[in-house]
Amino acid sequence: MRMWRIPDLTVYCLGMMFLSLEGCSSDPPKPAPSVTPDQVRSHSEKAFDKLKQEEQNRPVDPANPR
Repeated sequence: MRMWRIPDLTVYCLGMMFLSLEGCSSDPPKPAPSVTPDQVRSHSEKAFDKLKQEEQNRPVDPANPR
C-alpha cells in the first residue's frame, strides 16, 4: 500500500477539484424535443401513405406473383 506524501496529495486534490469544476462549468444538456401523439400519428400516416404509393407504383413481376 502506498503512503501519500503531502505534495502528492495536494496535486491529487487539486486535480480532482479541477475536474469537478470543469464538469460544472459546461453547458447543461438540452432537453429532448417533445413529440405530441398527434405528431406521431401524422408522421406514421404519411409514412404509410408513402408505402402504399410505392407499392402501387411497383411493376408486377409475372414470374413472382404474390
